Amino acid sequence: MPINSAGLVSRAYAVFSKDLRLEMRTRYAINTVLLFSITTLAVVSFSLGQSSLPTNLLASLFWIVMFFSAVAALAQVFVREEESQTALALRLTADPTAVYLGKLFFNLSLLALLAIIVTPLFFILTDAPTGSIGLFILVLALGVTGLCSATTLVAAIISKATAKSALFAVLCFPLLILPLILLVTASDLALSSALIIDVLGPLQALIAYSVVMTTASLMLFKFVWQA
Repeated sequence: MPINSAGLVSRAYAVFSKDLRLEMRTRYAINTVLLFSITTLAVVSFSLGQSSLPTNLLASLFWIVMFFSAVAALAQVFVREEESQTALALRLTADPTAVYLGKLFFNLSLLALLAIIVTPLFFILTDAPTGSIGLFILVLALGVTGLCSATTLVAAIISKATAKSALFAVLCFPLLILPLILLVTASDLALSSALIIDVLGPLQALIAYSVVMTTASLMLFKFVWQA
């Protein structure tokens, strides 16, 4: 590995580990996403009773929970820097690319933890068909990546705003409407025991979306972070 690449990885890891240690002390984001998602699933489960929903509605419900959980927690990765007045020190000690990658990896870890906890509860509480569970997990992994690739840059943009949470949701929704449609379609097919070839189109589109959003964010983050 080239020296500059190794240095970038180490600096990004330093940013990631700093955020992880702070989150382990406060547990603000973790508690927020878990409380919201588990409460939502429990309410839906009690509302359904003995009845069951078709797979397209179940897929929509799952990604609505994931979307609003992401909106509730992922903005904090930059908001916390501004509120604790450590953003200036971070600007002086780390280059923008390392900061972005560190924050992106932290958001990925947070949303992956949420998915690991929420997905089994979703199947248990809603009595959703397991179908192609391996395919569903693949769709879930791409969905987590897509959500984080789009929301990390938006979190940096709104970190200095007054109404941060409301603005974050407003800015994220237009960026995430396309991947959410693709995720609901792919999840519906996975719950219906479809083969991977049937979901190949949405999967390719999700991969392309994540690559484009991550690349665009890396190119734009320097201007947002140093503004």
